[in-house]
Amino acid sequence: MEELKSAMNEHLDQMADLVEKFTVELRSGLKPATENFIGFFHAIDWKEPWLMSLILFYVVLLLVTFLSRKNINFQMCLFLFALGSVYLAERLNSFLGNNWKSFAGQNYFDQHGLFLSVLWSGPLLVIAIIILVNTLFSLCQLIVRWKKAELRHRARLSRDKKD
Repeated sequence: MEELKSAMNEHLDQMADLVEKFTVELRSGLKPATENFIGFFHAIDWKEPWLMSLILFYVVLLLVTFLSRKNINFQMCLFLFALGSVYLAERLNSFLGNNWKSFAGQNYFDQHGLFLSVLWSGPLLVIAIIILVNTLFSLCQLIVRWKKAELRHRARLSRDKKD
């Protein structure tokens, strides 16, 4: 019985420590996360040509996404391209990690792929979400047009029956 009591007390002490650590983290708010983000942002040399090219690529891709918003088939190709590129990010990370000396000043490509996830997959997923939202709006408009046409057709049929 004493062993059970001591085990329970030990477990309660551990839980109290966990709750205390959690509340301390909650009180600190988002400060650690913002500090980590600022540290990540400052660790990158944004003047490297390949990074500038990558940012330009995203700007062009975003412009193409907005300009082609009425062409659903092209948007679906862009959507598949974006998701396929995210799918291949792990392979791209290992390839770039092995060859970083030929294009970068430092090795940004760690084993876990954090850098590539933030600067490759993140923007592509944002563009994919924009395309998805645009597709949903287009489908809603198509359903409304279809329903209006159906109501006009029914009204025409009922009018023809009365005549």
